[in-house]
Amino acid sequence: MKTNKNVKLFLTIASFMMALAIALGAFGAHGLKSIVEPAMLTVYHTGVEYQFYNTLGLFAIAFIIYLKGDSKRSVISGWLIFIGMIIFSFSLYLLVLLNIPVIGAITPIGGTLMIIGWVLAAFSVIKEL
Repeated sequence: MKTNKNVKLFLTIASFMMALAIALGAFGAHGLKSIVEPAMLTVYHTGVEYQFYNTLGLFAIAFIIYLKGDSKRSVISGWLIFIGMIIFSFSLYLLVLLNIPVIGAITPIGGTLMIIGWVLAAFSVIKEL
């Protein structure tokens, strides 16, 4: 089966997001350790952790799309997971780096999008594979 544009797109996004998660994790472990409070370092680490796990998930979504073809549900679930991950993780990064607590108010939006994305991915697998 020839890969389609959505498979390539999600594999590319996942590859860049994994590289970024590793870089941001290293920055947090080495660059932020002496600048921010331990509690804020934990917040930052949570952002990296969710980015890392959901990036692995985007690789899985790409393979589901590859197996099924252009599954509309799988593509939508991938976008929801990706957008949710960006909102969730990057709001935590900005919260720590800029020290503006109100930024944390949008974090649950990202979490909700990730949850919806994963439920839709499960539904897609049940219904289409």
